[in-house]
Amino acid sequence: MNLETRAPLAETLGVLETAALLREMTAGLIAVDDFDAALSALVQITREALAGVSWCGFTALRAGEPAGVAASDPRLSGLDDLRFGADTPAMDAIRRREMVGAEELGVEPRWPEWTPRARELGVRGVISAPVDIDDQVIGAINLYAAEPDALTPGHQLTAMLLAEHAGLLLAAVRDREKRAALTGQQDTALLNDGVIGQAVGVIMTQRGCPAEDALDVLRSAASSLSIPLREVAERLVSTVSRPRDN
Repeated sequence: MNLETRAPLAETLGVLETAALLREMTAGLIAVDDFDAALSALVQITREALAGVSWCGFTALRAGEPAGVAASDPRLSGLDDLRFGADTPAMDAIRRREMVGAEELGVEPRWPEWTPRARELGVRGVISAPVDIDDQVIGAINLYAAEPDALTPGHQLTAMLLAEHAGLLLAAVRDREKRAALTGQQDTALLNDGVIGQAVGVIMTQRGCPAEDALDVLRSAASSLSIPLREVAERLVSTVSRPRDN
């Protein structure tokens, strides 16, 4: 990486600032169960939290190919896609599995196709750090500066910590997304089940709620009574189907 290691103490990002960023990132992603939504939150939080960083993006690998899926500014969302081939800072970071960057793109000889486009968009400095999930590189987080020499060694350290923390949080998001998808499939199967579907219909009618909420009511009752969900459904259907005494 050709970012120089020189930097007066006053120019380095403080520990408290970095800690605040990681804390805010955790709070922003802790309950998210959609991967793309998590990436969008990640780049926005990073952009707003880091002084000297004008834009932030995330380049993700999808089906083995780079796809810029999140950007704090839509104008820059295409900087790391295939229109510029694989010769970009983000793809360098992904291939080498290490942080790369440039303090001043005006004198940067690497990425000859990417750099002119980046400069047209106002980018003067860049740091890209690879993000891993379970020892697999899934992309890179990209910090962009509108001024030359705005990205300091403090930003380098923050980018490394940010990438590591993002990997942990995104792994959790991916797991929640998978569990939510599995739960959705299970819910669909339950709703298509005869007696459970009937019980859900009864609760929807009584409470005026959607099917998902009605199914949650059944689950809650089954948990409270410590009996199987099907048995709760059978009891409910039996009760409402029983003829009333005149």
